[in-house]
Amino acid sequence: MLDTSKDILNIVIAASVGIFAIFTCYAIFYFAQILRQGFKIIKEMRDRLHTVDSLIKTVKDKIEHSTSHIVLIAEGVKKLVEVIKEHVDKNGKKKEKSKKDNS
Repeated sequence: MLDTSKDILNIVIAASVGIFAIFTCYAIFYFAQILRQGFKIIKEMRDRLHTVDSLIKTVKDKIEHSTSHIVLIAEGVKKLVEVIKEHVDKNGKKKEKSKKDNS
């Protein structure tokens, strides 16, 4: 079976090629696992960014709706202040007239 050194060399070369093939398969498998994890992370980040985007959009819509209500409330408060001011002015004038009449 092993008559010459060439036979031993062929067996060693075959074993080396076999070990190299096993190592290459393991490296490809490991690289595929790394890529799979990377794709999972990217998918999770996309989902999270989509969630954050929808949250920001919801907050924006709520702020826009509340600002339209705030403008209406501010106008109402402005009218209320004007009415109170007119009422105070009328009462103040009445008091001044009655003080002048008493003097």
